[in-house]
Amino acid sequence: MQILEKLQEKLGNSVQEKVALAQYSTFKLGGPGRYFFIAKTSDDIVRAVTAAKELNLEIFLLAGGSNLLIADDGFDGLVIKAENKNISVETQYVEAHCNASLQRRGGIFIKAEGGASWMDFVNFTKENSLTGAEWGAGIPGTVGGAARGNAGAFGRSVHEIIKSVEVLDSETTAVKTLINAECSFDYRESIFKKNKNLIILNATFQLQRGNRASIEKEMNERIAYRKNSQPCLPSAGCTFKNIIITDEIKKKLIETIETKELEAKIKGGKLGSAFLIDKAGLKGYQIGGVKVSDEHANFIVKVDDTAKADHVIQLISYIKQQVRDKFGIQLQEEVQYVRYGH
Repeated sequence: MQILEKLQEKLGNSVQEKVALAQYSTFKLGGPGRYFFIAKTSDDIVRAVTAAKELNLEIFLLAGGSNLLIADDGFDGLVIKAENKNISVETQYVEAHCNASLQRRGGIFIKAEGGASWMDFVNFTKENSLTGAEWGAGIPGTVGGAARGNAGAFGRSVHEIIKSVEVLDSETTAVKTLINAECSFDYRESIFKKNKNLIILNATFQLQRGNRASIEKEMNERIAYRKNSQPCLPSAGCTFKNIIITDEIKKKLIETIETKELEAKIKGGKLGSAFLIDKAGLKGYQIGGVKVSDEHANFIVKVDDTAKADHVIQLISYIKQQVRDKFGIQLQEEVQYVRYGH
């Protein structure tokens, strides 16, 4: 029996072969997945991971497709498309995990499955007049992706409102819950990035009761800012992490950038990578069918159908080399690479 038939026997006839992954990526790049399965529920994800393990197949969990660069030759394993999208108020979580004092202060807990759109989650909080997530309006991708990358904007990060995360360990196929302190959250980092065996099934968020009009106003402002400052062409989102400013890094930058100009660009102890990329004269720089965005230098955008993932890799390498040579700073990628056989 062929592997496809074995997968279909375990997961149903919806398992497909050689599915183009570019259609599921915000970059619109990448080759095919050898096997492809859409998981409608968290149980589907567990079943798919278990089946792949039994058949000795590599797995890749594909969610919203942002912050992602898929190799031109695709992925040689089972791609699990996460479409577990349920979002709900968790009264049982409050009763089980929170004391009476916290309940009186109005702490409300929302459970969102990993495949739920982040914007659907933010809209859910608005519809229920819950404050704490409105700063994240307009962030692309899914709840699982946001938790994995500790997504953030405007000086805020997802870890501030996460109470716990339920994960599947793909090595043992055990399901367990990690509280916030166990998630090793840091700037655009988490235990889920460091330990690739941990697959996010859902996350529980703690929010507070708020004024719906105020929440909606901030959401609209954040969305408008993104539309006005970010490119419309296909991209993965921000390519590089912003730079955490230390005394050593600041001293190095002052060698080539005027102190006043530099200090004006440092916000919350971080310097936007876009500033250095722009300062290096790289806006509009193109390799093949991709280029550094003219609107926002931390975005690499697809400009035509000649674009390949390899062009992006070459451009990332060139940007890093130019910034390193001009300013002595080593940029760190924010995008996740998905390679053939990896």
